[in-house]
Amino acid sequence: MTQARDQRFYEAYGVPDTVLGRFDLIVLHLSLLLRRLRAGDGSARALAQALFDAFCRDMDHNLREMGISDQGVPRQMRRVGEAFYGRAQVYDAALARPGNDALVETLTRNVYAETAEGGAAARALATYVRQAVDELDAQVLENLLRGVARFPQPAALAAAE
Repeated sequence: MTQARDQRFYEAYGVPDTVLGRFDLIVLHLSLLLRRLRAGDGSARALAQALFDAFCRDMDHNLREMGISDQGVPRQMRRVGEAFYGRAQVYDAALARPGNDALVETLTRNVYAETAEGGAAARALATYVRQAVDELDAQVLENLLRGVARFPQPAALAAAE
């Protein structure tokens, strides 16, 4: 959550500073971390499930704070779950392809859907995502299990584009 809330994503990468833009960055970072944990052992997979469960509880709480009624929350949570799984699947598929074209297209469609942005901003974010995957993959699983996950600094990458 902390990484996804970094203001540099909104300033340097042009991610919309809206509820949907913030949601998309949370989903992006969570899906990258869960991707790494799913490649681990049973403890890592259990942590991945616990993190997803915490994400769902947080989304439920946020929906209620936004004024969604008790009757409306389950419907909205289904939409949150569908959005998460849909995005996670397309991110995984794009990351499995060589180069960044598929990833740029996926980020443009999801993260930059609210804006005319995309292009250079999506390319810079794709570079960040690839570096985040590499950095997460290089981290010792035991550190991740203790809750220590490092992501690259977004501003440095955006400046390099």
